[in-house]
Amino acid sequence: MNAQPKKERFVQRHLDPASRMGEVLFGLIMVLSITLTAGLSATAGKAGVRQLLVAAIGCNMAWGLIDGIMYVMNCMAERSVTARLIRKIQGTNDSQAALEIIRNQVEPELETLAGPEDRESLYRAMLKHLGQAGAPRTGLEKADLYGGLACFWLVFVSCLPAAAPFLLFSKPALALRVSNFLLIVMLYIVGRKWAAYTGANGLVVGLAMVAIGLLLVGIAIVLGG
Repeated sequence: MNAQPKKERFVQRHLDPASRMGEVLFGLIMVLSITLTAGLSATAGKAGVRQLLVAAIGCNMAWGLIDGIMYVMNCMAERSVTARLIRKIQGTNDSQAALEIIRNQVEPELETLAGPEDRESLYRAMLKHLGQAGAPRTGLEKADLYGGLACFWLVFVSCLPAAAPFLLFSKPALALRVSNFLLIVMLYIVGRKWAAYTGANGLVVGLAMVAIGLLLVGIAIVLGG
């Protein structure tokens, strides 16, 4: 009996691995930065802890929304580029001029992947296809909204482990230090995963991510945070 294919989760369906890790990294850096900044002016006791909690969650909700909107706008912009390319090719009667348009558009991405002859064969195949293709819609698509929602979700969820200490401790300084520690551990984990995806050295990338976090923490401590 054949095994059923594993069903992808919502975020996996709408964002590629690099985008997912980028969104999580963005969320971690944002919550680390905002809690350190808020810690400079947080009041004592439970009121200060609540202040840090609101800052952590509120900041990532806001930036998650902004990032989601930017994702939607970028998707629409990419389709607009394709639509303009198709219209430009179909509006050109000279096949050599049309090939030059395609060459200028995709040459940088293909130079390291194929030789000159293979690239020219691909350009001619693209010309044949694009010369008959319909231009894509440039308006808002349902997939754009789903991708934007996935961006928002990752940025928001990434702040939750770091926000947990603000629910467990009554002293702002202690809660902030524990939150910082969790964020640094998470930065290292994201760095390792990023390295695995890109084929880089996991230890080096993980430590580089940690260095970014430690730099922010050190600056806050020097300033009295």
